[in-house]
Amino acid sequence: MRSHGLYRGAAAAVAARRMRNILGCVLGREGWMWRNHEVKLLNTSSGGDTVKIGDVTYKLKTPRNPELVPVKHLSDSLPQMMAQHLRWIMQKDLLGQDVFLIGPPGPLRRSIAMQYLELTKREVEYVALSRDTTETDLKQRREIRSGTAFYIDQCAVRAATQGRVLVLEGLEKAERNVLPVLNNLLENREMQLEDGRFLMAAERYDKLLQEHTKEELDSWKIVRVSEDFRVIALGLPVPKYKGNPLDPPLRSRFQARDIYYLPFKPLVLLHVSCCLLYVRVSQLLSLATTLCSQESSSLGLPDFPMDNLLPVLHNTFPMLSSQQLVQRLYPYNSILGKEGRSAVEGVLSRFELLDGRRQAAPATVTSVSMTKDLEGRANVTLSVADRNVSFQVPAGTKEPRPPNSSPSFISTPSHSQLLSEMMQSHMVKDICLIGAKGCGKSVLAREFGEMLGYSIEPVMLYQDMTARDLLQQRYTLPNGDTAWRLSPLVTAAIEGKLLLLDGIHRVNLGTLAVLSRLLHDRELDLYDGTRLLRWDRYQTIKEELQFSDEQLQERSIFPIHPSFRVLALAEPPVVGAGSSSSRGQQWLGPELLTMFLYHTVSPLGKAEEMDLLQGLTPNVPQEAAEQLLHLTHSLRNTNDPTAQSLASSLSTRQLLRICRRLSLYPEESVAHAVNKACLSRFLPSLARACLEKSLSNCSIQEAPEPTENTQDYSCTVKDGVLTIGSVSAPVYNPSEKMKVPDVLFYDNPQHMMVMENMLKDFLLGEHLLLMGNQGVGKNKIVDRFLHLLNRPREYLQLHRDTTVQTLTLQPSVRDGIITYEDSPLVKAVKMGHILVIDEADKAPTNVTCILKTLVESREMILADGRRIAKDRPNAIVMHPDFRMLVLANRPGFPFLGNDFFGSLGDIFSCHAVDNPKPQAELAMLKQYGPDVPDATLQKLVAAFGELRSMADQGTITYPYSTREVVNIVKHLQKFPGEGLANVVRNVFDFDSYNKDMREVLIEALHKHGIPIGAKTSSVKLAKELPLPEVKMTGYWTTNQSGNARRKLLCPTETHTIDIKGPVFLRVQSYPCNRQESRALSFSEEKAHWQIPMNEVNIICDSYTNGLSSLFYVATCNPVSLFSMKEHGETIQVMELYDVFPRTISGVWQPFVTVAPLGSPLDGQVVLHEEQVGTQTHTNAQRQQGAHKMCRDFAHKNWLLFYKEDSNQLEVLDVLEGRVHSISLPINLKSVFLVAEDRWLLLESNTNRKFLLTKPMHMAAENTGVCQLHSISEDPVSSGHGAVEVSVPQMLSSEQLPNENLSAALDQRIVSPNRVLADTASFARVVVGFPDLMSPNEVYSFQRPVDLSDMKSSRTGAQMFLKGGLHSSAVKQQNCVSLLSANQMVRALPPNKVPLKEIYPKDITPPMTAAYLEVTDLNSKKVKYIPVPRSMSVSPYTNWVSKVSESDVLMAPLRSGGVVTVDMGGYVRLWETGLDTLQRSLMEWRNMIGSEDGRPLQITIERESNLDVTAPKHGKIDPNNAPHVGGNQWAGGTGGRDTAGLGGKGGPYRLDAGHKVYQVSQAEKDAVPEDVRRAAREMAEKAFKERLKEIDMSEYDAATYERFSTAVRRQVQSLRIILDSLQAKGKERQWLKNQALGELDDAKIIDGLAGEKAIYKRRGEHDPEPGSPQQKPKRLRVLADVSGSMYRFNGVDSRLERSMEAVCMVMEALESYEDKFKYDIVGHSGDGYDIELVRADKVPKNNKQRLKVLKTMHAHAQFCMSGDYTLEGTAASIKELAQEEADEHFVVVLSDANLERYGIRPERFAQVLTSDPQVNAFAIFIGSLGDQAERLQKTLPAGRSFVAMDTKHIPQILQQIFTSTMLSSA
Repeated sequence: MRSHGLYRGAAAAVAARRMRNILGCVLGREGWMWRNHEVKLLNTSSGGDTVKIGDVTYKLKTPRNPELVPVKHLSDSLPQMMAQHLRWIMQKDLLGQDVFLIGPPGPLRRSIAMQYLELTKREVEYVALSRDTTETDLKQRREIRSGTAFYIDQCAVRAATQGRVLVLEGLEKAERNVLPVLNNLLENREMQLEDGRFLMAAERYDKLLQEHTKEELDSWKIVRVSEDFRVIALGLPVPKYKGNPLDPPLRSRFQARDIYYLPFKPLVLLHVSCCLLYVRVSQLLSLATTLCSQESSSLGLPDFPMDNLLPVLHNTFPMLSSQQLVQRLYPYNSILGKEGRSAVEGVLSRFELLDGRRQAAPATVTSVSMTKDLEGRANVTLSVADRNVSFQVPAGTKEPRPPNSSPSFISTPSHSQLLSEMMQSHMVKDICLIGAKGCGKSVLAREFGEMLGYSIEPVMLYQDMTARDLLQQRYTLPNGDTAWRLSPLVTAAIEGKLLLLDGIHRVNLGTLAVLSRLLHDRELDLYDGTRLLRWDRYQTIKEELQFSDEQLQERSIFPIHPSFRVLALAEPPVVGAGSSSSRGQQWLGPELLTMFLYHTVSPLGKAEEMDLLQGLTPNVPQEAAEQLLHLTHSLRNTNDPTAQSLASSLSTRQLLRICRRLSLYPEESVAHAVNKACLSRFLPSLARACLEKSLSNCSIQEAPEPTENTQDYSCTVKDGVLTIGSVSAPVYNPSEKMKVPDVLFYDNPQHMMVMENMLKDFLLGEHLLLMGNQGVGKNKIVDRFLHLLNRPREYLQLHRDTTVQTLTLQPSVRDGIITYEDSPLVKAVKMGHILVIDEADKAPTNVTCILKTLVESREMILADGRRIAKDRPNAIVMHPDFRMLVLANRPGFPFLGNDFFGSLGDIFSCHAVDNPKPQAELAMLKQYGPDVPDATLQKLVAAFGELRSMADQGTITYPYSTREVVNIVKHLQKFPGEGLANVVRNVFDFDSYNKDMREVLIEALHKHGIPIGAKTSSVKLAKELPLPEVKMTGYWTTNQSGNARRKLLCPTETHTIDIKGPVFLRVQSYPCNRQESRALSFSEEKAHWQIPMNEVNIICDSYTNGLSSLFYVATCNPVSLFSMKEHGETIQVMELYDVFPRTISGVWQPFVTVAPLGSPLDGQVVLHEEQVGTQTHTNAQRQQGAHKMCRDFAHKNWLLFYKEDSNQLEVLDVLEGRVHSISLPINLKSVFLVAEDRWLLLESNTNRKFLLTKPMHMAAENTGVCQLHSISEDPVSSGHGAVEVSVPQMLSSEQLPNENLSAALDQRIVSPNRVLADTASFARVVVGFPDLMSPNEVYSFQRPVDLSDMKSSRTGAQMFLKGGLHSSAVKQQNCVSLLSANQMVRALPPNKVPLKEIYPKDITPPMTAAYLEVTDLNSKKVKYIPVPRSMSVSPYTNWVSKVSESDVLMAPLRSGGVVTVDMGGYVRLWETGLDTLQRSLMEWRNMIGSEDGRPLQITIERESNLDVTAPKHGKIDPNNAPHVGGNQWAGGTGGRDTAGLGGKGGPYRLDAGHKVYQVSQAEKDAVPEDVRRAAREMAEKAFKERLKEIDMSEYDAATYERFSTAVRRQVQSLRIILDSLQAKGKERQWLKNQALGELDDAKIIDGLAGEKAIYKRRGEHDPEPGSPQQKPKRLRVLADVSGSMYRFNGVDSRLERSMEAVCMVMEALESYEDKFKYDIVGHSGDGYDIELVRADKVPKNNKQRLKVLKTMHAHAQFCMSGDYTLEGTAASIKELAQEEADEHFVVVLSDANLERYGIRPERFAQVLTSDPQVNAFAIFIGSLGDQAERLQKTLPAGRSFVAMDTKHIPQILQQIFTSTMLSSA
């Protein structure tokens, strides 16, 4: 060899390295042509060979085990840098020092160490440290041989005793406190071993040998450490890379050497032939060097994998563009965030490497064929840019399959391009595919393997996988000896398979490091001492040492097959995520970059995906598939994280599943399939809104819920075929009948629909996942489903401690041999049973993910080495009938499980199970409790329905389920005497200590009439007063004599109506917040609710439809119509200001009356406006001069109109559309329709009465003539002069039933009759009227004072605001007759009620709007029921006072009773009938349950087997102590013969007053008053002291309290969620390798062998070394404090609500400052950055918080007008994005009338989503008309909310918090 000049000394090395770094790129080709050190092998005859590097020489020794010496690591020409490193190591070796080679990741350090060992012919002991390494792996391990445990030396001890070199790789991976085991060995070369031997340094041993014999030393168990023993440690510098830092004592024992990347120019020169390539190579090198520099690492860019660059350059295609090359080596798009990507692209363009567009990528693999001469190679031809290129790649042992010949693989252009790119990489190195879940990685990998004829070995990786699981596991031989079993990974390497590592993103990096040597060098050292060598190295050893294969195998050295390749699959790394983040982690670091070449599997384009779907499911309906893809791609292409997470549930795999189902059941809707795949029922509310919006944007219609055909969901089993709904399946014939579940199941339509859906998927061969809240019947459904199908099931319940091992096998020890029991999973696979996995969300997701291989590839490796597979020898074959049904609770709070759906949802077909719908639930409960009254069940169903919807909105946290209701009903069924109010406490007592929660619950239960907390004594019915005696007061006689004047004919004429219109009106629905009134006490009021009207609206009429329970209210100003049902959920509103003429303020006051029509015009209404006379009949309208409407026969579809003081009657026939006008000879005052063909008319001045009879059918005889008969009223006895004429206020159009008539008049009587009311009497009955012509008797209940004589002082508001005196009579008489109940009800103002008689002297009457005077003719009683004041009063008092004399309007109810509407729009239902009241009171009392107050006795029936002697009284105990049993004392309990309780044979019962366990409610309540007072005083004192402490006045405290209490509930529920998340974050984990704790199944064998660290225990895991600190989440609230907020605060208190929302944020996040960093900024016309709360100075107490609120208020009052919503939002988003945080949130509160300021909503939408890192939300305070809704349509879903009611602002804010910030905390 030639020798060049020599450079000496370390300084030279440093200088050279600096030169290399600085001038490396500049010097070009000539600069590096000189060499420095030369390595010489000198052969001198005297003492063997010596090696000389530069001036350092080393004398070689002959190795004892030559096969352990590394070979083929040295290359022919050593670069200069290498020689310097080797020379340094040799110096240290001669000094006897241990060395530590430190440097960036990659195989270079290891290769230098191996080169040195090869050079110096030293044997090597290599150990790769991982986080699972324990001291037994380094020192000694026990193995059992024929029943005895032996110690076997491990690498460190072997190296020390045999004089080898110990290479420790990966010191930063080992857990702390493992390596100090080696400290003494390193320093003093001594070590105490477990088996009692002691290793001693060579010098000391040799000294001892001079004094003692070797035998003596052996008997003392002293072993000599060879003087040739050295340690070479390889590690990464830790602050820069992840890992544990070096322990100082350990570090001090090593000599370090920095091994930086090699200088590339000399290497390049060896490889580069032509000039063109040279330029490119130097460009790439410059790039690589730049990316490895310090500056780039400070940008957070991982190192470029230098070591991969050379082999890649060596072998790749010249056609491959540099950019593609860089992408494979350094997939910067996946691993870096936005800044990082742009930085890398900047460097690329600087070195002119952005040439990706110039060169064509390879398009397809055209052919693959085996090479003739070489085994294990294949020729691959690719077509690249119209040319074919061939090259050789490693291939498997099977025959390669031609490309695109597989039926299950549909080739798409992008996939075939990817496959051909993979072929290129496959020439060089192992590949890793990165792609989102369900995008086809596994399929591509399989196709790739089959193309090349590989056998594929899938290994599913999971999170807590250890290095042992990867390489070797221990097991016992049949004779009890311990042995090591090779893992599939190792057998694949030996047999030359393609190893699929599925999920390397899950495994801990410290575990994967074990594989780095296998991946880089194709070498592997196993736990049992086996070595696997690269094929060519194995062959070299074989030839040099002349060994046969058998001899090498005896020495446990095996070759790795040359065609072995690894293909890893991973999900994309999450940029910037911490190690503990739930969203995944940034797993792809510098170390992994060196191991593989990376290819990204991008999601398919739309057209390609369409081809794929149609190729694999040919029958799928075209339209459905297109809609699906349209939706999926629109979700995938947004940068909204919510939409992206939805898109991940619609992976290609899920789309295929949906299409398979649609091709079999084309009638199903796409929306249904999408909702099912995304489990939209359990998405957080924002995500659900986003999905719904995307669906409607893609015009995918949600099919309406099939309500009509729920009846035909039945299941039948007939002739061995099961039919559910419309789907049929054959019933199975099982071999094991006893495993088929049998369960009590009541069919209900909803569960049937779920089961029908399940059956569809089951027939498609899917595995099912059922998600739902607790107690909705998931287990019942599954058991019933399997029972119907007759399938045997295996049941597996998962829990926190489920491990991968326990899922598959249960190890146990018998006679010292480990045997494995099959778990239910394995049994089900073998036998073809159905495996039901319950509580799947409770197990860690890293455990359950091994189900994926089972479902997807139908393969799985068991812990005992067996495997489930399809076509393998001696594998467990999966039975074709095997299926999995997985049950899980929904993700999120309050279920503290793991997100099973998120990690594995897309491999199952998902079904959401919900609580049954109300009807279905009612039907089901009836079957559980057939004797429980229906009313009770309905109340339960309604109350629980409400609680569930509250849980969905997040108002309460616990989702109450059907299970709870069923338990209540079962209890009521068994113990009917117990009250409902008591039994519901079985469910709600859980919440009894949470005050806010309790209030919410009680409110909800009371609302539906469950009287929880009521006492049976609290009955508040109105006091009854006696009626005066009934008197006969006169006769009415209809005159029929032929006298012409008396018998008047009235001509009629008919004409048609002119109709204008139609006008289309918008009907709005509002929820009806119906409250049951009998929650805490029982009164006549049944229920009440508020009509959604504004305060200027005036109620002017209410009417009920006699046939249905519909109820109408009309209002004027503006005119609108409200309709609702007695038990309805919604109120329909029509605003009619377009139809009625405009209201001109004060001049014209419209007054509208309503008449609902009957069949066939059901549900249609005629509105009549009196001032001008307009009728509107839903959409018919006409002008006419009439003023009053009589609507008694509106249900017969005709109405009568008349005008006061005119002589016209108009009859409107609505059906025929005609008007019949009747001319009269008299002027009218009023008209009463007594019957359809008889009307009572009153003449206007004289009040004389006339009876008009008319033919029944006017239309039939057009010449119909009406006759008018006058009625004369006569007193009872003549001679008393003229009788005073009664002016009826109300006259019934039907008659009293006969029994009621008899009861009223106290005589048996059957006769036609009418009931009439006027001011002078409570009621009058006219007997015989109107049908009998003889004189009709009038019976009256006279009033003491005529009502019209009482002065009308106005009530309520009118008392204060005299709206002018009564100019005209009131419009509404407010008097109704309830004929069936025999009652008259009228509403009276309080001044016309005898209050002194109703209320005792000392009680002031309550403030009421009116009293309902109920005159009961059966019981002859009258009572006055107070109607509470309305909450709000209309400002138009004058107008209101014309409507009715009291503040309420009244109408009769079909169900008996009346309904009142007060002027504030409050509707109340009243029950007046005595019978119904009594029945209701009974039910109410039963619901409360009877606690009769008697002490409970506990009685024990004992069989004492002693006969009864003569009865006696027994002795009386002077102390009266309790006696139980025996027969001596009197007054005992449970004895014989003596007087006492509960015994037998005594003469009489004697209770000596011993309380036998008595707890009385009354005693509990009776806390003495003074104790209560003391408690109150204590609380007050503490409160005052607290105020003093923070220096806050009581007025301020009250002010703050006002805001605080308004949001107390939201704050409470947010804090509960925050606490639970904190707890979940702090959850302990299993710590393995402990010396005490629970036995770790995986270590049973080590336990047998007697090792100590075989336990596991729960503990806090230290955070991963090097993992970034958990940063807090960053929140900014941007509150609107502009002038308009102050201006409109009076209208809808928007400013106060915003202040409440701000208060909520401050209170909820108090003391979570480490988790949430928040600030609050205001925006107004003054600017957009008004500081309210600074992030570093958050308010700590109420005073400071109040100050913030005051600032808001004051600013809004005094700021300039203008709006900066848009600018403020943009600025905040920009500012927050620059801060370091885990997640960023901006919440904007604004009342911006965007259109007024000319801001397009699209622009605002753009701002909201301007930065994908920042989640921005906008809450708009609803403004005019539907503007807010229009706004919401244009803004992105789930990002903008419109609070029409300002009360909702805090709720919306809470919703934003829970569904985003807290979902991932």
